Amino acid sequence: MSGARLALLGARAGASRFWNEYTETMPREELDALHLKRLRALAEYAYELSPFYRVKFDAAGLKPRDIRTIEDFKRRVPLTDKSEFVGLQETAPPYGPTLALPPEFVVHHCETSGTTGVPLSIPYSMSDTVRYGESWVYGFWALGIRPSDSFYFAFSWGNFAGFWSAYWGARRLGCRVLSGGGLDTKGHIQAILRMRPTVLISTPTFALRMAAVAAEMGIDLSQSSIKYTYHAGEPGPTALPAMRVQLEQAWGAKAGELLGIAEVDALAPGCPEGDGVHVNEMNVFSWSMDPESGGEAADGTIGENIVTSYANTAQPLLNYRTHDLVLRRPSCPCGRTWSKLEGAVLGRTDFMLTVRGTNVYQSAVENLVAETPGVGSAYELVLTREGDNDVMTIRFEPSPEHAADPASWDGIGQQLSDRIHAALHVRLRVRPAAPNSLPRYELKTKRMIDQRPKEFRRALDR
Repeated sequence: MSGARLALLGARAGASRFWNEYTETMPREELDALHLKRLRALAEYAYELSPFYRVKFDAAGLKPRDIRTIEDFKRRVPLTDKSEFVGLQETAPPYGPTLALPPEFVVHHCETSGTTGVPLSIPYSMSDTVRYGESWVYGFWALGIRPSDSFYFAFSWGNFAGFWSAYWGARRLGCRVLSGGGLDTKGHIQAILRMRPTVLISTPTFALRMAAVAAEMGIDLSQSSIKYTYHAGEPGPTALPAMRVQLEQAWGAKAGELLGIAEVDALAPGCPEGDGVHVNEMNVFSWSMDPESGGEAADGTIGENIVTSYANTAQPLLNYRTHDLVLRRPSCPCGRTWSKLEGAVLGRTDFMLTVRGTNVYQSAVENLVAETPGVGSAYELVLTREGDNDVMTIRFEPSPEHAADPASWDGIGQQLSDRIHAALHVRLRVRPAAPNSLPRYELKTKRMIDQRPKEFRRALDR
């Protein structure tokens, strides 16, 4: 190929908003045909090599050859759940009978954060790490990140899966990696100023925490070298528009987000339009299940995201319950044909409340909290039970400009309560908390605090 031809292709690639335009804009008919081919092959692979899936399929009276359509796969392949894997791993550590590869093919071990229970052990093969890393690149590229950029990881690099896969993605893109290691918040700030990276990788709340601490140090991070911030682990800029504004103002940078599930994949990069995420249909097949009927939820309605990962050769995941509530759209003006999840994750099946007949979703409440003047970035949603009713109480810290004026805190809380009532048609309790009294987190922030008696909590397996 001539030098001129290579230069032309390079220029086109640099200008495109798509990392892989062919796959990201593939017509739905072709995508579905590809999915069926891969789902049938994956079912055969899991049945032949994973004792766990052989038992599941045999109990359901199903053989891989019986899967002739996508509908067959959705309806007939048994649902699986994290709790099953955790139970098997506790009985036969570290992975139970779920592996589909010999243990010596596992090159990396991680664990989930365990915020909703016992941590899940996650085995990755070398192939898994490469494909998982590729999943991040779709979102990096759409935001504008290129191989010439350098990544700063505000991440401790422990067993928690966290941003290990984002590191694999940075390497796949060919970027320079700078590690924050075990530094504290001030140490991260000083390292960024010293090493001058252009991309910050962190949870969104920790990015805001760093900006607040920097301001206390007399440092304006909007004037730093950072041009992009990229986030995962909790609702961020695509789920919470007000948080996007806060992040971009604090850092003077474009903010992006990816929806990931540690044991599944970095499964949904942010939409180039910035208003939701797209399922990476090269690595994941997904559909929405109606939480009440167990049938398929129609596009444009809220359902539980059920996923099957093509990126997990070590521990396959077929029809895996995420417990994430999503609103799926079949198309998007951005040009991607991959399924779009508006607002990323709206809430969870185990944390969805019905307050006096009104469904209350976590993301809707968090958006209103973030948009209310005078409310700081630290807050909690506390769930309790009174009689036959679920109750949500919002505890918030005032923003820095109101921290020294306790007389204003109740008024701020009343304004937040009124906004929630106007938008969601339900009254939630709102209580101010003293500045710096609520917990801070470097990794995944725990917003939802469930204090309901166990017998009243919604079961993960309905």
